[in-house]
Amino acid sequence: MSDSIDLKFRPQSYFWARERGISLISDIKGANRRRIYEHTLNDDEAGDLSPAFARHALSEEDRRLLGRMHPSFLGGEYLPNTGNEEVEIARITIASTTRDVTCVYARQVGKRITYRIVDEYNGDTVTGVASRTSTTPLTLAALLDFFLNGWDLLGCLDFNFSDYQYPREEVHDFIVDASSSFYGQFGEAITARVDAWLDEKHANDPPKPLDEEGIDEDALNNPRTLDLMNLPFDPAEAAAKASLRRRRGT
Repeated sequence: MSDSIDLKFRPQSYFWARERGISLISDIKGANRRRIYEHTLNDDEAGDLSPAFARHALSEEDRRLLGRMHPSFLGGEYLPNTGNEEVEIARITIASTTRDVTCVYARQVGKRITYRIVDEYNGDTVTGVASRTSTTPLTLAALLDFFLNGWDLLGCLDFNFSDYQYPREEVHDFIVDASSSFYGQFGEAITARVDAWLDEKHANDPPKPLDEEGIDEDALNNPRTLDLMNLPFDPAEAAAKASLRRRRGT
């Protein structure tokens, strides 16, 4: 783990925004909706978007409409709703066809904070301990251990890349998002954990070198067909631009 990552960091509170009625980007469940909203917010165009993009959850009809645009728009939309006084403190999104999202939720119960790991499959992908409590917010190190021991990100990466000798860039690209409104270095810490895991994998089974011309002969002789669910453009960005054009009448 990089020395620049402060694993001892502990936020003062998870609930300050909720207590003050302030909306956070992490209040939006949908992965693509969140990205679209954040993109337009950065460009000072959020006011031009439909209010639906900023909602915590969508109706079943709205989810079906999004899914018709592209399956990746379903990512995060089937997470459990946050309960009373509950907030999302971290999430990881992977580049599956439906952009599956797994999160950690936190809630104050008396003098303790309760945590739960949630996925979009009623907990079926959460194979370890899915809940815990603490008296104060977790350190970044404790959050990482809880999250990754409960939901096996590295096992997911192993399943998807073991046949391809774990190409580093592709493995990292499979993690579409690792973010938190409360831990600024959460994404960096996930990247570092994955890099350490890849270093170990490559030490035991070094990646196959390319030939003198930089060509992977196996890839050349066994070309992969185009995966229509992983298009060479960002459907979320395309939808955001289309939405803005419609609202502006252009």
